Amino acid sequence: MISATQGILGVLSGGLVGFSLGLVGGGGSVLAVPLMVYVVGVPEPHIAIGSSAIAVATNAALNLVNHARGGTVIWPVAALFAAAGILGAFVGSLLGKMVDGQKLLALFALVMMVIAMLMLKTRARVGIPDVKMSMANLPAVVGFGLATGTLSGFFGIGGGFLIVPALMAATGMPIMNAVSSSLVAVTTFGLTTASSYAWSGLVAWDLAGLFIAGGIAGGLAGTRLARHLSERRGALNVVFSVVIAAVALYMLTRSLLHIWS
Repeated sequence: MISATQGILGVLSGGLVGFSLGLVGGGGSVLAVPLMVYVVGVPEPHIAIGSSAIAVATNAALNLVNHARGGTVIWPVAALFAAAGILGAFVGSLLGKMVDGQKLLALFALVMMVIAMLMLKTRARVGIPDVKMSMANLPAVVGFGLATGTLSGFFGIGGGFLIVPALMAATGMPIMNAVSSSLVAVTTFGLTTASSYAWSGLVAWDLAGLFIAGGIAGGLAGTRLARHLSERRGALNVVFSVVIAAVALYMLTRSLLHIWS
């Protein structure tokens, strides 16, 4: 049973998660897990991971609708990428539950810092706006999808911060299209991971519901800001990089302090 204070913090935290998903197509579980652990007060990291997976998958689906209305989702690429990653997400989630929770968070933070640096390095790239699914990019889409799905399941995340750069690397699409298309995979990966954790009884359903409620308003605001930033060359890439670097540093610091204490 959660307290009134935890309920309020859960809704506010969910709003931040939804905003991040709408803005950069990621940050759902990257934010949700530490928010559940350090702000709301969920003591067990694996329960925080499982609960956030349910909330993030649902909020990602809602944000996908908002982006689809803007016509920025490249459906053939997004669908194949997501399909390739489902098996990887399931296998990765099984492996992730075998690793100590705090060590898992620390390892995840290091991965995020690498992604942030790579995205900042390529911030000036415009991308190919009319990307099509073809035999030429099919192996890359499938390969990146499988690898990203495995990492998403292992770390217990929807995977947007991994999926966006993976879609850009596999097809050369602009970041706005990658952000929008990534939400298809974030939804499917999140549901796959969430199912595994729910089967193990590692989901706090009341908290997940509060995160979803808060994420609806946050998602609408994030999507609008993403469309505005996409009109300025490199601006969305910089925002993407700064957000994940900041969260990664915070997660790494807290996890290492816990491990060393």
